[in-house]
Amino acid sequence: MEEKEKLGHYKVGSLPTLFYVPDFITDSDQNLILNNIYGAPASKWKSLKNRRLQNWGGVVHQKGLLPQVLPTWLTNLTQKIYEESGLFSSAMNHVLINEYLPNQGIMPHQDGPAYFPVVAILSLGSPVVMDFTPHARLKLDSQDDFEKDSDGRTFEIEKDKWLDDHHPFSVLLMPRSLLIFKDKAYSDYLHGIKDCTLHCYDGAVNETEALKHKESNGVFGSEDASETTGKEEHKNISRTSNRISLTCRLVPKVHKNLFRF
Repeated sequence: MEEKEKLGHYKVGSLPTLFYVPDFITDSDQNLILNNIYGAPASKWKSLKNRRLQNWGGVVHQKGLLPQVLPTWLTNLTQKIYEESGLFSSAMNHVLINEYLPNQGIMPHQDGPAYFPVVAILSLGSPVVMDFTPHARLKLDSQDDFEKDSDGRTFEIEKDKWLDDHHPFSVLLMPRSLLIFKDKAYSDYLHGIKDCTLHCYDGAVNETEALKHKESNGVFGSEDASETTGKEEHKNISRTSNRISLTCRLVPKVHKNLFRF
């Protein structure tokens, strides 16, 4: 089945290859995955400054992958993504699991050249907003612009200008959802998550699709609903629990004797 037949219904935003799949796995699937993650040996966790993570599938090196066999609970997931997306040349062989506390995020970044240029991110736990920012090489010199307030006073403001209609955007990632992106979304943008407990999803490219599931998922409490201040509506989510992400990727070059020269 062709890519557009498999994922066309899930395309979001203006880029042609950014896909958001709500409810990609079931509640029982999520519980099983979380039980396996938290049932792993303590030595499997690596603590970083703003989060901790688990690495599955082996060591990624600039020359390729020094492989380790993925456990069944992960191969079941990567095989499902491979079969249902049609975007990978084979099932993914590397999974990076990140745990984020409610006030933790990740700096805007790009995945390295060792990976096949498609990434699939499964989100578990707390909802979160992921921001996409065009790569610095696509930014033109900032240009001054002007705006007037209600009293007619003119203020100089600075606006970012981008090449080829590139512009920042955000995606709301709900529990059990899958985000897949490739092509321009992969090569021309950085993606990151803000280090704060309150995330605004107003204007997210999948806002309508994601919020269809808020009632059934029960992840938006009274404090998370849209808040109205004056004439402005602020759509926020309060990150009150941890988020787990599984970043599934394919490393095409696999070397059993990677470090033998």
